Amino acid sequence: MNQLNSIILEGNVVKKAEFSEPKTGFQVCKFPLAVNRKTKTPDGETKEEVSYFDVETYGQMAENCYKWCDRGQGVRVVGRLKQSRWEENNVKKSKVYVIAEHVEYKFSKPKDDAAKNQKAENVNAAPAASTEAVPAPAPSAATQAPAEAKTEEAVF
Repeated sequence: MNQLNSIILEGNVVKKAEFSEPKTGFQVCKFPLAVNRKTKTPDGETKEEVSYFDVETYGQMAENCYKWCDRGQGVRVVGRLKQSRWEENNVKKSKVYVIAEHVEYKFSKPKDDAAKNQKAENVNAAPAASTEAVPAPAPSAATQAPAEAKTEEAVF
């Protein structure tokens, strides 16, 4: 039987990523990821469950994660699970974490003060003279397409 160890997580970085270079030329970046899940109880109430995962990246991906993974940054992580086991004071311990093989960054609109001020100005601006759509004039018989002609709409 084939073995499968694969995980996909989408969530937000909990705190700034930590970067280290334990050996020359070998970079490691670690960051905690919070993943939210909303469910409904039998009573119809919405319940939110939060799970936290420790994520590790290596090499060039580690450098990029350190650069881009700030607190609150949305990311999608594709990777695998790894378990570390050790003994401490005659007590066996273990930890499961995610080794990232691919990380995508979810960028949102800028949150700087200039963008906030611009948004506030747009909200406080006077409305346009008319927000109703103005109907186009009906085409004349000379400009109408034959009945059997087909037109295509652009789909975005």
